[in-house]
Amino acid sequence: MDPWVWAILLLVLGLGLAILEVFFPSAGILGFLSFSAILAAIFMGFQQEGHTWVGFVILGVALVGLPALVVGALKVWPKTAMGRRVLLMAPSSDDVLPEDPRRERLKGFIGQVARAKCKMLPGGAITIDGLTVDAVSEGMPIEAGQPVRVIEVRGRRAVVRPLSAEEPSEDAEDPLMRPFESPFDDSPG
Repeated sequence: MDPWVWAILLLVLGLGLAILEVFFPSAGILGFLSFSAILAAIFMGFQQEGHTWVGFVILGVALVGLPALVVGALKVWPKTAMGRRVLLMAPSSDDVLPEDPRRERLKGFIGQVARAKCKMLPGGAITIDGLTVDAVSEGMPIEAGQPVRVIEVRGRRAVVRPLSAEEPSEDAEDPLMRPFESPFDDSPG
């Protein structure tokens, strides 16, 4: 077998050992073996008579491939079972915010229909169940008096979205909002 084949095999072995060092901590043993294999591959590549290009190719692959493989392995590692056990995940805002009765009450309004108390560009106030609540729209302006739906709670503000024409409003159950032809129940009784 040609010596350049051994150099390539040593390079592949060194790169593989570097990846293993990321996934299986070995107190630097796999890292040392990886470094040694890559150095031996570079040395063997430059020992080819008349084919010094082999050494430069192996050196280039080692200089570019080793960091790329290690960075790629470090990006994959947190998704592995060992990575999830070792690394702490960032807490969500619900985990770190203190218990707040006002926030809990706001969460109860999610999905309900309210009215914009003032023009919202994008922040303002809404009226829901006779209560005035600080709110923010999803980014679009909302006119005063326009019906809105509470979609989520961020901090101490309700996030609202204007109701579209096809969405039913809770005002339809209000007897004062009925059409003029049917303000009273016409059934005999």
